[in-house]
Amino acid sequence: MPRSSAAPHPAIRRLLGELGENIRLARLRRGFSMALVAERAGMSRPTLRAIEHGEPNVTLGSYANVLHSLGLHDDLALIARDDELGRKLQDAGLPTRRRAPKRPTEATREKSAAKRAVEGTDK
Repeated sequence: MPRSSAAPHPAIRRLLGELGENIRLARLRRGFSMALVAERAGMSRPTLRAIEHGEPNVTLGSYANVLHSLGLHDDLALIARDDELGRKLQDAGLPTRRRAPKRPTEATREKSAAKRAVEGTDK
């Protein structure tokens, strides 16, 4: 049974299409055939075709392998490089989730009571 996935947002679909087209153009500029790039990337030609068409069901690892085969893998470091919104939220000091303090267990309560009794501070 095939996996079902949610349809990507139209903006994501457009970006993947542009990425696929850029990958295709990079392959053609280098004079590489689909068979050669697919072999170097360790995938089938239909998978490479899906990448070049910007299909959203192809794994990110497959995209990365194709970029590596074309010598463009350093461009992956540019993805989400500077999270401006995250920095602004962090700088704004928005409250973060904090863990509730641990409640004393029965054993710790007994130890505390015994310690107070030894010290003579038991009331």
